[in-house]
Amino acid sequence: MTGAAEQPLRPWHPIQGTRDATTMWYAVMRKRERGVFIGTLVLRHTPHHASLLQQGWQEIPVGEIAVPS
Repeated sequence: MTGAAEQPLRPWHPIQGTRDATTMWYAVMRKRERGVFIGTLVLRHTPHHASLLQQGWQEIPVGEIAVPS
């Protein structure tokens, strides 16, 4: 568990998506629930994406989830 201001430690659990799931079309979202982060992959610019943002979900910047090269 992490404190309210801390980020979860890596590795995160993988989020399933299609092989062509690029950040141009998809957003990786997270929300803290009961002391842990939950995540989902959602199509950008859709009503579902907008409703998640309204419910307090955060979009994860690509730099935080990219595999180091």
